[in-house]
Parts: sequence; structure tokens; C-alpha cells
Amino acid sequence: MYRKFLEMSETHQNGVEEKPLYEPKILHDVDFDASKCATYSPEISHTSPGEGLLMRPLCRGDYDRGYIQLLGQLTTVGDISQEEFNVRYNSMESCLDSYYITVVEDTCTGQVIASGTLVKEQKFIHKCSARGRIEDIVVDSKYRGKQLGKLILDVLTILSKKVGCYKVSLECKDKLVPFYSQFGYQKEDEQNYMCRRYSD
Repeated sequence: MYRKFLEMSETHQNGVEEKPLYEPKILHDVDFDASKCATYSPEISHTSPGEGLLMRPLCRGDYDRGYIQLLGQLTTVGDISQEEFNVRYNSMESCLDSYYITVVEDTCTGQVIASGTLVKEQKFIHKCSARGRIEDIVVDSKYRGKQLGKLILDVLTILSKKVGCYKVSLECKDKLVPFYSQFGYQKEDEQNYMCRRYSD
């Protein structure tokens, strides 16, 4: 199943271009066994996330596979039309080597049931290196307890190094610090996360 996705080029589903947001081979070539931080029981991986499940880059057609509704389980999304989705997708796609939105699809139902985002910020510092940010990790409520959130975080963390980030960070609530610590994330001395919100 994963090999079939790797071979995918620009196929069409219901008239919608299915070119992935980023090259699937980048995800496939992650050295998960050598680099994973978490333990899994039963064992799962990015190429074998569970029976009937497929981890892959986001595709344009995921609008019709419940991707927006899935994000709604994480935070406020709003009523996003297909056109609005396509405009934002095109914008992300045009920023090469920047957006690594990774999803898990239940191939039995054709629905996206988990997702996470790695954003690669291009820098001049550290010899024109890049910083990674992991955001928007969410698992559908019906699929929680299957280690998928842990798997996505592990994979995106490994991926951040593979695509050339000199560091990767994330934001979390205090109660989740012990969870994220198992993946090598730690609070840095004299560093604070500050935020100014313009809307909820």
C-alpha cells in the first residue's frame, strides 16, 4: 500500500489533483528504527502505522477526506470552502521545502484520521540553516489510544533533522511537558514563549 503511494504522481480523484504537498520519498526514507525516541507496543512505524492505515503527505483531495473536520477537533477552524482550501494549499505548495503536513489515512473509510505539521523556517543564521516548528498534532477521537499522536510527533521530529533544521521546537501546556520530554524536547534556561493574539 505504501509503495503504491510512493509511485503516485499527479493522479486525479473526483477531478481533484492528487499531487502530495511534499515528495513522499522524503517521508519514506526517514530512518525511523534508528532514530525513534518513543517505545511502541505493539510496534508501529511510519511505513506501517496500523492495519488499514497509511501515513503520507497531505494531498489536495484531503479536503474531501475530512481533513478540515479533523482539525476542528484541535481548535477553531471555521467554515472553509473548497476554493479557500485550494488557495491556501497552493500557497503552501509554492513555498518549496517549507511545509511538511503529514497525515494518516484510514484506507478502509477513505478518511484522514490523524495529522501533524512540520514548518521549516528558512534562516540566514547558522550558515543559512533552518528552524523547524511542530504544530497542529491531532488524532480523531475514534482512533485515540492507537499511538498515532506519538508516532506523528516522532516522525516529524526525525524529519526535521533530515530536511536540514538546526533545531526544532513546539509549544505545549505545562501538563504535557513530561510527554514531550521523552522525544528530547526540553525547556531552555531564560527562554519564554510569548504570544499576542489578534483573534480566538
